[in-house]
Amino acid sequence: MGGSSPCASCKLLRRRCAKDCIFAPYFPSDDPHKFAIVHKVFGASNVSKMLQELPIQQRGDAVSSLVYEANARVRDPVYGCVGAISYLQNQVSQLQMQLAVAQTEILCIQMQQESTQIHQDDKPFLLPTYNNLDTISQYLNSASSSNIVIQDPPPLKRESLWT
Repeated sequence: MGGSSPCASCKLLRRRCAKDCIFAPYFPSDDPHKFAIVHKVFGASNVSKMLQELPIQQRGDAVSSLVYEANARVRDPVYGCVGAISYLQNQVSQLQMQLAVAQTEILCIQMQQESTQIHQDDKPFLLPTYNNLDTISQYLNSASSSNIVIQDPPPLKRESLWT
């Protein structure tokens, strides 16, 4: 940095920030925690070596990855990022299984509805159910007491969920 305020790494390491400090562009002085966590997990010397081996255009992404991995290591010292990835993969697998079950249930319901519609098309009258049994018997009683001729109901429209 070479200016008035040293970068976060030079501040933490208590050294003078040189003009060509490799850390300065990636660890600004206003975010000291970012370097502190990377330094705690990887060490300043190792981070410096990694950054020097990379082309300048890839260093920003490398620092982001190092910060992410360092945060994951602090949260989970044994597994780090791998633990987070495994957790998310398990969650995806469970959700895929739930989705497959839901799709199967939808397909079963659609097949039942289609089967019911086919059976209704084959029969001239609807079968009485518990709910409409009284209504049908009243209709038949009134029809038999008068000279009304009972006609077949109009055919049901067949609808499909697939079209």
